[in-house]
Amino acid sequence: MIDVRSVRKEFADIEAVKEVSLHVARGSIYGLLGSNGAGKTTLLKMLAGIYKQDRGDIFIGGEPVFENTNVKQKLLFLPDALYFFPQATIRQMAQFYRDLYPSWSEERFTRLQEAFPLALDKKIHRMSKGMQRQAAFWLAFSVKPEVMILDEPLDGLDAVMRQKVKNLLVQEVAERQMTVIISSHNLREVEDLCDHIGILHQGEIVLEKEMDELKTDVHKIQVAFRGGIPSSFLTGLDAVYKEQRGSVLLCIVRGQKEKVEAYIHQFEPVIFDVLPLTLEEIFVYEMGGVGYAIENILV
Repeated sequence: MIDVRSVRKEFADIEAVKEVSLHVARGSIYGLLGSNGAGKTTLLKMLAGIYKQDRGDIFIGGEPVFENTNVKQKLLFLPDALYFFPQATIRQMAQFYRDLYPSWSEERFTRLQEAFPLALDKKIHRMSKGMQRQAAFWLAFSVKPEVMILDEPLDGLDAVMRQKVKNLLVQEVAERQMTVIISSHNLREVEDLCDHIGILHQGEIVLEKEMDELKTDVHKIQVAFRGGIPSSFLTGLDAVYKEQRGSVLLCIVRGQKEKVEAYIHQFEPVIFDVLPLTLEEIFVYEMGGVGYAIENILV
């Protein structure tokens, strides 16, 4: 559905995106993660056709994006910094979207007012940040786009509204095979939604995997032994992080779970647990591998 091939983008002397390639399948939710200044927003704006790449190709549905009206009528970009026309109400913005997008659904717009209980004729700029975000999602879901690109989409929403929006996103993907790309620093929410993950750092993709595969290949373990940790214990593990807390050793290791467990059992530990690994921990250790380390990440 979305193909990015060796894309580069520079601003003056800053190389924001470097040779990025990725693929997002139709009907999937792709989480784009990264450090501050990694180039995420620049990449999203190229996907939305706002910026033109300096090199490489971007295709959505087999067509180039930039200055392609046919593609842009099927795509909706919700930026971190929302924009509405000055003095506009939700009703007026709805009319603008109605004229712009052939896929606009008046029936869906009316029905979604139950989920987003906002005054149609109140000026949006007088609303709170969270209410403006609700208005943006109300309009976005009423468009029924084939592709939705979201930059920090849930920022400013309360807990109840965040759950409503996440439910609507999942519903759209399940029912219409809508394709979604989400960039967010809230990794716990990305973990709940996404089936694919890409990590961008200093303009380059450093990791791209399915969420299930990502968690299958990496494990957090805690072990303890009588008489202390055997000197040869760590030599047989692909440990990407280790931390000793008293007599207990905490590690993040790569490898097949069965092989890791079989290896550890050879040393007859008195304590051995495989603990749930969060996307937040995976992100931190991967960033540590490219020189963006944080100490004492295990909790």
